[in-house]
Amino acid sequence: MAKVLISDKLSPRAVEIFKEAGLEVDVKTGMSPEELAACIGEYDGLAIRSATKVTQEILEKATNLKVVGRAGIGVDNVDIPAATAKGVVVMNTPFGNSITTAEHAIALMFASARQLPQANASTHAGKWEKSKFMGVEVSSKTLGLIGCGNIGSIVADRAHGLKMRVIVYDPYLSEKRADELNIEKVELDELLKRADFISLHTPLTDSTRNILGEENLKKTKKGVRIINCARGGLIDETALNELIKSGHIAGAALDVFEEEPANENVLFGNENVICTPHLGASTLEAQENVAVQVAEQMSDFLNNGTVVNAINIPSVSAEDAAKLRPYLNLGEQLGSFIGQLAATGLNAVKIEFEGAITGLNTRPVTSAILKGLLTPITDAANMVNAPVIAKERNIDISEVRHARAVDYHSLIRLTVTTDRQERMVSGTLFGQEPRIVEVGGVKLEAGLGARMLYINNEDKPGLIGNLGKLLGDTGINIANFSLGRNKDRTDAIALVEVDQDVDKALAEKISKLPSVKQVKVLHFAV
Repeated sequence: MAKVLISDKLSPRAVEIFKEAGLEVDVKTGMSPEELAACIGEYDGLAIRSATKVTQEILEKATNLKVVGRAGIGVDNVDIPAATAKGVVVMNTPFGNSITTAEHAIALMFASARQLPQANASTHAGKWEKSKFMGVEVSSKTLGLIGCGNIGSIVADRAHGLKMRVIVYDPYLSEKRADELNIEKVELDELLKRADFISLHTPLTDSTRNILGEENLKKTKKGVRIINCARGGLIDETALNELIKSGHIAGAALDVFEEEPANENVLFGNENVICTPHLGASTLEAQENVAVQVAEQMSDFLNNGTVVNAINIPSVSAEDAAKLRPYLNLGEQLGSFIGQLAATGLNAVKIEFEGAITGLNTRPVTSAILKGLLTPITDAANMVNAPVIAKERNIDISEVRHARAVDYHSLIRLTVTTDRQERMVSGTLFGQEPRIVEVGGVKLEAGLGARMLYINNEDKPGLIGNLGKLLGDTGINIANFSLGRNKDRTDAIALVEVDQDVDKALAEKISKLPSVKQVKVLHFAV
């Protein structure tokens, strides 16, 4: 009989589910790291929330541990590389908190619009300052959503019930999906100009960090109110504070902060800022949902080997894993390549398998491709739920298998259709190492490093020299350089691996070099 430890407070229903599945379960909450390390070796499964820290030291003592289940989405408290090296599956429950977080965003919007916390404090103090707290209605106002995934779409639905107009900035949202949600898709500058309320619902990535920085905050409509229940780091908190003090921004309501726990923050004490301590997922229903989900997932895994919502492994049998592992790596890199290049809504994904790979179970490879493709859009994507996320976004997925002989032992070709264009990339394995062999009809051979530059340019002399000089002058070392051009010799593509980070300012300088048409800084997990 497998044995499970619940080390954080979960709904009692989780215990019932484990027992109904025939598992032995112990509940030991509030343990110190030393206490957890002393007992973890007894257990096959560990169910946690955010309090338990599953460190490398804990995992070293976990001699029997097979699965860690996180009741919630965030797994920052789990050492994923160490768990993977140990052979421990890490699962989460990425969708259990969606409604609760969306409702919290709506609640904060109302609280800001009517200054409810401030009025409550004043009234408790016996002041009765009725004229001081003049609010605004949300009806007929424009709500601007930055990000419209699972939570954002729920907020949009609730806002329609409040008779609000909803506009959205989400480069990955297709026009078809926007129509279904009855929302207007706009560019960021237009949203900033038009929105009476702005609510953020996007993951924190390189492209979204400080998306509401000082420059963009100054572009907002005077009197705007800003709500953030997504991630700290999306807003420049110092700039927000100054613009509220100046009267340009009417107020803000934040559930998340750049540094948490937020015992100190520049926004604290600003009477027009409402703060809550990351309560987005804190409802009885949400905690029940995630507890039930994690117990069901862990039970199914321990009893049947079924993997659901895994962070660190694909849904694949042990027999197939060794054969598929290099293809999974290749697929995820191909998906990540186009995912970082595609700047508009995804409509369709076509995956073609050619050669020897067609004799394998390619479904996990498709999941790996979709995970790579969707990761720039949502931090909830993993090997198992990526197809579900794609389906929710109405992205059409098609797979084609060509068993015919090709130029390579195996080839994967990925074609993605967006609102604006079609992008294609092909890759193969050189030994066990992924290689890109074609991009948009341009033949080349390139491995993918941690830091890459994608450059599309007119096929004219001078690019390599100009680029090399510019990178050299700024202290950027070139590790590898791959170049190819189309058959007409009009367009060329360069994939450049560099040893140092390329910031936005340098990327902008590269884009202004003669003949350069597009520059994109790419990052890969290698």
